[in-house]
Amino acid sequence: MPAAMKTPGVYIVEKDAFPNSIVEVATAVPAFIGYTEKADNKGKSLSRIPKRISSMAEFRDYFGGPPPATFAATKIDPAATPAQVKAFSLGDTDYQVVRSEALPQQYLLYYSMMLFFQNGGGPCYIVSVGGYGDTIDKGDDSSGLLGGINLLLKEQEPTMVVIPDAVHLAAETDCIAVQQAALQHCGVKMQSRIAILDIYDGYKEQEDCIAKFRDDLGINQLSYGAAYYPWLNTNLVTARDLGFRNVNADQLTALLTEEATERTNGNLTPVLSADDIGQVKNLTAKYTELLLNKTLIAASPVFSQILAEIAQQMNQLPPSAAIAGIYTMVDGSQGVWKAPANVSVTSVVGPTVSISHDEQENLNVDIQGKSINAIRAFPGEGVLIWGARTLDGNSLDWRYVNVRRTMIMLEQSIKLATKAYVFDNNVANTWVTIKSMIGNFLTGIWKRGGLMGAVPDDAFAVFCGLGETMTADDVLEGILRVTVLVAMVRPAEFIEITFQQQLPKS
Repeated sequence: MPAAMKTPGVYIVEKDAFPNSIVEVATAVPAFIGYTEKADNKGKSLSRIPKRISSMAEFRDYFGGPPPATFAATKIDPAATPAQVKAFSLGDTDYQVVRSEALPQQYLLYYSMMLFFQNGGGPCYIVSVGGYGDTIDKGDDSSGLLGGINLLLKEQEPTMVVIPDAVHLAAETDCIAVQQAALQHCGVKMQSRIAILDIYDGYKEQEDCIAKFRDDLGINQLSYGAAYYPWLNTNLVTARDLGFRNVNADQLTALLTEEATERTNGNLTPVLSADDIGQVKNLTAKYTELLLNKTLIAASPVFSQILAEIAQQMNQLPPSAAIAGIYTMVDGSQGVWKAPANVSVTSVVGPTVSISHDEQENLNVDIQGKSINAIRAFPGEGVLIWGARTLDGNSLDWRYVNVRRTMIMLEQSIKLATKAYVFDNNVANTWVTIKSMIGNFLTGIWKRGGLMGAVPDDAFAVFCGLGETMTADDVLEGILRVTVLVAMVRPAEFIEITFQQQLPKS
């Protein structure tokens, strides 16, 4: 209505017939923190600046390519503890293949991003906290991986935090400190995202890593995190992607020379000449890199075995990035309320540790409630995510990942919509409008299968008003309270089928 009618005439008054609508916030926008080759956008530094991307091509444009990796073949010490893994034998000598850099850092973000996109990933944020020459560092509030977490405080869109490089920190205690900071960030500071955690040394058997992870992680904000075990053997890197540049030149020359000698002593003609071997250290115009690699692969079984072992080591990745991709895929196809489990993992040969039905009991149900979601290989089905619990496995409210993530979506969507009514009159009209707006939103979620109940009244209830959610003192203090009850969808984690014999009827 106009403020005042002083001049005779006809006045037009428009009234809104419908309340504002609530827009569902994004549910699958992970933020990855780690180390990259570069951090540059056409000359503008992206170092320690969260950058939104939507494809692997964008990642390469802004953050560069894969990390350099040089390996060496060393003789196995039979007395070493733990036992060293044999890669190949030459004569009577067994060799292992290990990284040969002065600082044997294995940066995981690049290949983790490949795994993320190949498993259904979409828009995400990248926080580059260092380059490939830097030591993977826990850091503090303004540096390293911890500093990278704090950089996300001003970003409202991310709904997941993923830190693959944490598992390659020098000490397990540093990894736990980073993971605890991620849980604190998600559950206390933001309350709008969850952390997907990897198990330190998760390529080992359960007794070597699970108990220590549970003991050290603590009990704070467990419902805002989910952990997955074991690591994955992927097929992202093949022997064809590698070459002699990935092997220590001096050691490779010595091995090829020894292999040629072995063939000569065994009355076999060496396929590699001394000139061929010499090119490993001194690439001349006679050879291109590609030609030399092809020659070595075709002529030297030892060289092929070394490349295969290098590929296997580089393909061993923690699962968090793949899980983030699967969250994105499931959210897009079935909704955030669908448990992200019983889903195949793409670009994976198998888990690093085979888990049986009985062995999973210790992972899924723990006396302290710290459930670990298993990744298992099933004959004829492939590698599947076989768990859907948060780390707060003893909580009936927040046991399941999809329940926590659905509630985050509902909370943030309603929060953003009701912001439009801040400073509106705290009167019945406002209360009715807010109730109607939230009710319409939740009805839409229920129709899509996001809430339980045969009818909307069974699925949710919204309360707002004087004598209902507020007292007279609340109104005088400018407080408007809304109570929303929702019946959350929970997964059928255990299906029991009872069989019983009955007497013949004819």
